[in-house]
Amino acid sequence: MAITPGGSLNSVPSSQKVALSTNYVDFTSSSTEGWAQQYLPELMEKEAEVFGPRTISGFLNQVGAEEAMTSDRVVWSEQSRLHISLKGTIDLDGNVSSSGAKGKFTVVTDIDGNIAGDGFAVASHGVRNHDIVLLASAGKVSRCLVVAVDGSAIGLRAYDEDVLTGHSETASAATLLVIGSEFKKGDNYDGSSARTANEPTFKTFTNKPIIMKDYYEVSGSDTSRVGWVEISAENGQSGYLWYLKAEADTRARFTDYLEMAMLESVPGSNSTNVDGELGLSPEGDAGTEGLFYAIEQRGNVTTGVTGVNAATDLAEFDAILAEFDKQGAIEEYMMFVNRNTSLAIDDMLASMNSYGAGGTSYGVFNNSEDMALNLGFTGFRRGSYDFYKSDFRYLNDLATRGGINAAATTEALRGVMIPAGTSSVYDQTVGQSMKRPFLHVRYRASQTDDRRMKSWVTGSVGAATSALDAMQLHFLTERCLITQGANNFMLMK
Repeated sequence: MAITPGGSLNSVPSSQKVALSTNYVDFTSSSTEGWAQQYLPELMEKEAEVFGPRTISGFLNQVGAEEAMTSDRVVWSEQSRLHISLKGTIDLDGNVSSSGAKGKFTVVTDIDGNIAGDGFAVASHGVRNHDIVLLASAGKVSRCLVVAVDGSAIGLRAYDEDVLTGHSETASAATLLVIGSEFKKGDNYDGSSARTANEPTFKTFTNKPIIMKDYYEVSGSDTSRVGWVEISAENGQSGYLWYLKAEADTRARFTDYLEMAMLESVPGSNSTNVDGELGLSPEGDAGTEGLFYAIEQRGNVTTGVTGVNAATDLAEFDAILAEFDKQGAIEEYMMFVNRNTSLAIDDMLASMNSYGAGGTSYGVFNNSEDMALNLGFTGFRRGSYDFYKSDFRYLNDLATRGGINAAATTEALRGVMIPAGTSSVYDQTVGQSMKRPFLHVRYRASQTDDRRMKSWVTGSVGAATSALDAMQLHFLTERCLITQGANNFMLMK
């Protein structure tokens, strides 16, 4: 079944500050609506609110917090994994040193796939002489002792030699996990430099705020002119002064921009021309890291089983749980999804009721045929994880991401999973470890100027500040979004 939307929707705000024929009833023409007719038209003064709530802000207020900063850049560090696990290759014909190693494991990345330059130093992998390790390759698992370490090359001897020879004889992909150590009596680390103390490592991330501005202007004459349309603005104002609605719409639109920019922004690169347009130096300093970009770069992305709707059956959710188990294993998640995904999850949960497979079942929890059925679900538990589902208006509204999703189906966003609770990170500005929500907005502020959400009035209307015969209402903010522990997030495409 196809649905065709109606035409002539008043969905685009007019940029012209004049009375238009589309905005007012024409009483001057000779048409049947003008003064030439003898019958007084019935005027419906109240403006119809045909789009419901038009703002999409509020998402970040539910899942994050706001905090002031006084610098041009935010730098934070996140702890590394506690245990040493590496990916690389194993060569049973290789030889690391004169220690007579049976196999040579060459470190390529850490367990998360990070290479040198991504916060992982290949030569400082942490594996040391006399470590006991698990080696997995070619479908085999061996318990080995580290007998030599030479940079990224690790010499291994198997506790069961036959097991080690069961691996591929040529260099093949392998995974190594340190599980302990073993020394002989009286051994003082054998005096080898390969047995040095391990130091904890961390990754450092950074983000910068962007400055956003907007303003509304109305002439002094228009502020004192009463219209015939009774308006009800988004901020609760009502009356017959049309400029009140225009000012409130500008404020509401700017408030939405505050949130949309934090969700969608990307940092500039050295090859972008945006730097020149903004006069920024050094190059690549334009933009800021938004939520979706942070998850794509440092988090997890699921495209679902069908490739159309993400997380629409238990198999896909089980795959998501397995990925979360590899990360922080945070057990509570909030899902903000579009309508299609929300309905697909409802259908998935409803299908778990075998009595309702052929239709709605009665008699369960007083679900009689005279009672309105609730076919929606707000949450569920799978394994040790709790998921709480909520519709994300930003992904549904045709005038926001909903329209973009419809035009770019392969890059459409279906939802996002955000962990509940807080994370512990070391804040280099404060100089100590702090507990913060995984998401929080940092805005510029000091004793002199608070740039969280500034608004001020200029002109000669009301309290005169200049000779301009108009009122100008200005908005400004300087902010960025901090996404901590992005490895615990899931973007649904």
